[in-house]
Amino acid sequence: MMGMVNTRWQRTDVPRGTDYDARWRSLAANGQNIHGEADLVEALLGDFGGRAVLDAGCGTGRVAIELARRGFTVDAVDADPDMLAAAQAKAPALNWRHGDLADPGVLAGIGPVDLVLLAGNVMIFLEPGTESRVLGSLAGRLTPGGLLVAGFALQPDGLTLTRYDEIAAAAGLQPAARWATWDRQPFDGGDYAVCVHGARR
Repeated sequence: MMGMVNTRWQRTDVPRGTDYDARWRSLAANGQNIHGEADLVEALLGDFGGRAVLDAGCGTGRVAIELARRGFTVDAVDADPDMLAAAQAKAPALNWRHGDLADPGVLAGIGPVDLVLLAGNVMIFLEPGTESRVLGSLAGRLTPGGLLVAGFALQPDGLTLTRYDEIAAAAGLQPAARWATWDRQPFDGGDYAVCVHGARR
C-alpha cells in the first residue's frame, strides 16, 4: 500500500525533502513497513540473481539507501534538487545524479543494471509526451533479461495500463508481472498498479 503515497505531497513552510522524510518516519513509527519497494526488488533479484539497481526518480533516497544497506549496487537519479539534497545528506557515498530522466545524458555511464525501479508515481509525474523516451532510455540500461519495475496511480485521463504496456513494448520490454501493491497483492483493476517488464535475453 505504501506506493499509494503521492511523492509530491508537501507543506510550503519547510523544504520538501525534509518534509517528505518526516512523513515516512511517522509511518515507520506507527509500525508500517516503509520498505515495500525494497522488499520487492530484493525478491525479484533474488530470483534473477542480479545486484545492480537504478533508482530512477529516487526522491529523498528512501529506497536507494535501503537497497544499498542490503548490499545492492545502486545508482539514483532525480530531477528535484531539494529531494536529492536530502538524499545526499543521508548517504553521501551513494551515486546520486541530478537531472531529468527525459534527458538521456543524465544516465551516461550508468549500467548495465539488473533492475530499473520507478517508484513513487514517477511515470505519471513525467512531462507529458516524454514517457516513451524515458522508458526507452531506461530499458537501454538493462542487462539481457533485466527487469523494469514501475508503480503508479491510475487516474482518470492519466496514463493507462494499456498505454504503459504499449510504451514498454516499444522499448523492447515484455510483461512479466502486475500487482496492486508492492507486497504483491493481486491486481484487480484498482487505482494503483505495480508493473514488471523484462528485457529480452
